[in-house]
Amino acid sequence: MTSLRQNFIQGRWITSRGAPFVNTNPADSRQTLGHFPESTPEDLEKAVTAAQEAFESWRLTPVPRRADILMRAGLLLERHKERLALIMTREMGKVLKETRGDIQEAIDMAYYVAGEGRRLDGQTLPSELKNKAAMTFRMPIGVCGLITPWNFPMAIPSWKILPAVICGNTVILKPAEDTPQSALEFVKILHEAGMPPGVVNLVFGGAETGQRMILHQGIRLMSFTGSCDVGRIVAEQCGRQLKRCSLEMGGKNAQIILRDADVDLALEGALWGAFGTSGQRCTATSRIYVDRKIYASFVKTFVAQARKIKIGPGWKNGIEMGPVINQSQLNRIHAYVESGISEGARLECGGSRARGRDVDPGFFYLPTVFTDVRPEMKIIREEIFGPVTCIIPVKGFDDALAQVNDTQYGLSTSIYTRDVNLAMRAIRDLESGITYVNGPTIGAEVHLPFGGIKNTGNGHREAGRTALDIFSEWKSVYIDFSGRLQKAQIDV
Repeated sequence: MTSLRQNFIQGRWITSRGAPFVNTNPADSRQTLGHFPESTPEDLEKAVTAAQEAFESWRLTPVPRRADILMRAGLLLERHKERLALIMTREMGKVLKETRGDIQEAIDMAYYVAGEGRRLDGQTLPSELKNKAAMTFRMPIGVCGLITPWNFPMAIPSWKILPAVICGNTVILKPAEDTPQSALEFVKILHEAGMPPGVVNLVFGGAETGQRMILHQGIRLMSFTGSCDVGRIVAEQCGRQLKRCSLEMGGKNAQIILRDADVDLALEGALWGAFGTSGQRCTATSRIYVDRKIYASFVKTFVAQARKIKIGPGWKNGIEMGPVINQSQLNRIHAYVESGISEGARLECGGSRARGRDVDPGFFYLPTVFTDVRPEMKIIREEIFGPVTCIIPVKGFDDALAQVNDTQYGLSTSIYTRDVNLAMRAIRDLESGITYVNGPTIGAEVHLPFGGIKNTGNGHREAGRTALDIFSEWKSVYIDFSGRLQKAQIDV
């Protein structure tokens, strides 16, 4: 058990006077994993001061030297991958093969962003005047506040921390209360890799700590991943301060299966998309639109396969789905299920807490499938963030397209078809930031932009080179070597 009542500030573990909160194993709520502090205003002030002081030297550190540290961090993550995966599985519940994937994503991000150490480029552009050069540079912003969720407790911090520091910024990370240990381990590895004191700071806590970060004048940028309701508050408060703000929020992701699809492949993808990470992904497949010609047979097979999913503690061999994160989330999922039933949807399987010797102490919920769902029902319109999906018959591609796009969200969509023409129309017309062809709605790669449209975010993208645009300012530079005053748009 970790009894750490300290934050990581200025390269040191500093004791907090904040009241401790308990970190619990969601697969066995009787097991306490550790105690962590609810940070005080004084704790945050120390972190901001440390980050501001470190910024003055870090921004002048050559970018290739920053990259060297990230490369070493990637190597350390690889070395400790199995140990970290087990820590994460016990802390947030998903099975070992998924926590290994979470850490692999952080490894991939470390290597990818380290590559920018030799390519953090701007542009050289022609001037409209003689004897004049024009170019652009990326400049760091300053202290960045990062608020991350519990479902990807190393991958998502890596998406934020690593691009931020390669650009020359310093950061303060506030991880979710449900996964403090994973964040602690990640920051420890960055420190071991040689990150200078104050460049990466870690403060624990909940909503109050997050609120203080958003309002602190010394923090120049906020990057938030979480719910739409909280994201709107972050955007509003940052907007009042003219503070840069990057939001990655919810999804109500849909998979289309047309009659010409490889149905076995589509079935496999839909099961993984709906129930991977117990449905606790912003990209989870919570709506499945199936051509009515194959609808009945698909539902029958899908439900039969969902019932066979092996549920239990994620560190045990053969387990395919772990618990949801906590009692509050379990209650929220069940409330949505009861809403679906009361509104007239047909419950095909699941719909209750899992029971049995291995799962009774934890927050396990059965894979749940609804049919006979109408477009106005809450279960098809609101993000549930659990192992619940709806299967809906459609008349064909155009009907599916219209129903998929009828949502406030726009993160990830998927289509299974052998018709290249319909696949290309789907790529063009599906209203989402990500579209998969013959693949599920989950499974991002670090070198591509990640994010969505509508209420899913505020237009920024994480991962890929686009992440650098969040964490850097463009500076335009003009060098006049004519030896005389030249007036743009006038002396032409």
